Amino acid sequence: MAYAQAIRVLATLDSAEHVFIEPNKKIHDSQDVSAFLTSKAYTDIMTWILQLNRSMFPLKLADDTIQTWTLNSDAIQYSAPVRQLQGLLLKLEDIIQEVPPDTGPRRFGNISFRRWSEVVESRASDLLRECLPADLLDRGSSGESATAETELKSYFLGSWGSGQRLDYGTGHELSFLAFLGGIWKLNGFPKADPGVEERAIVVGVIHPYLELIRLLIKTYNLEPAGSHGVWGLDDHSFVPYIFGSAQLSPAINDTDLTPEEGSLLNAPDPAGVANAKIVERERQSNLYFSAIGFIYDVKRGPFWEHSPMLFDISGIRAGWGKINKGMIKMYNAEVLSKFPVVQHFPFGSLFSWDHDPNAPVPPSTVHATSGPQSRPIAPDSGHPSVAATRSMPGAGTQAPWAKSGTGTQAVPPMGSTAAPWAGMRREGIPSGTTRVPSALPDTSRMPPGPMSPVRAPFSAQSRPPASQDGSANVHTKAPWAK
Repeated sequence: MAYAQAIRVLATLDSAEHVFIEPNKKIHDSQDVSAFLTSKAYTDIMTWILQLNRSMFPLKLADDTIQTWTLNSDAIQYSAPVRQLQGLLLKLEDIIQEVPPDTGPRRFGNISFRRWSEVVESRASDLLRECLPADLLDRGSSGESATAETELKSYFLGSWGSGQRLDYGTGHELSFLAFLGGIWKLNGFPKADPGVEERAIVVGVIHPYLELIRLLIKTYNLEPAGSHGVWGLDDHSFVPYIFGSAQLSPAINDTDLTPEEGSLLNAPDPAGVANAKIVERERQSNLYFSAIGFIYDVKRGPFWEHSPMLFDISGIRAGWGKINKGMIKMYNAEVLSKFPVVQHFPFGSLFSWDHDPNAPVPPSTVHATSGPQSRPIAPDSGHPSVAATRSMPGAGTQAPWAKSGTGTQAVPPMGSTAAPWAGMRREGIPSGTTRVPSALPDTSRMPPGPMSPVRAPFSAQSRPPASQDGSANVHTKAPWAK
């Protein structure tokens, strides 16, 4: 079995002299996305996600048994900061009772969500001080215009959707990851063995956060932010698919590298996402199936019809390790490299817009250029001009991660690709036919740093749709194939 490079850990701030900055918008056009992909913020975000992801892999114990990290696991111990954050989420849920949805007929976006957002904003400082130590929040208060609270509150307020647009999407989810990452960088979580506090954050904070978001979506009928429609992975969230696939991947010990293929013994088959009974059983213990279960809650019709990308992924035969690797690549391509998603992300000192001197220039891709075009980046902005560094796909350009200093073997980059469904085979495959393995390049060995966006589905063909009881559809041609 192949393994990926060991995961780095998000660095903490030890200096009491750290200068905080009021977070502000830096991404104004698609060229700025390329600058973002070479920033210190991007490196920190990817490091944080990979760090959390590794913690959710099952663990090999000294007695040769395997410890899994289910959502209802008693083996995960919650520290005081984690429990305080759980209390914060409960207080936000209580505000829903204060601001019931408007009863008027609306297709999308209940206007009462705007009032909910205003209440949260008005109480934000008090809420943060109830769950975080004052000495952490007040750092930088000696004469500076911004404090640690200033930066954390910016990401906190960006985590719940837009009260103006009445929507929620992966950009808001990214803001919550930054909120938690900022607390980590400020030493807000206790020191522990590798993975211990991280998995408590995933199971004890991120999962309840996702549950609260789902309640907000259903209560206020929030519209998906920047939805790709049925061609997106999910209308609202992405990280549960990353961490949930890690839960079902092969077990590792502290010195193992992250597996790129295979599955945990007795893990549910990925194809189970198309079976409502399996989803209902697994959603109680697994983040991936919990997200799938929410799709079943809010959408009707065959799974392969309303969620074709997730259906295609369910045909991966190399196991949950392969799916996990693909999900990280997709997150980079479909979230961090997309202008509509990252345009509202604010940059301060915790997640800095400053250029990462170790970051190579990302290749030009359809993902990073799918937004308004503007001027070249100013020479004194700290980032190289995209116009001066852009290279054509297939021109033999060195892989973007090749100069990261990790000693990792480079993998040839992929250029801009077609839409996720372009060229995808849509005829059904008779039951029993072996699915062709994915031919994606091996990018799971990348260290944190720009990854070349790739075509989203990392399966080579489509399986026939399955009925709700899990039996294969007798038709050999999908209904949409003409």
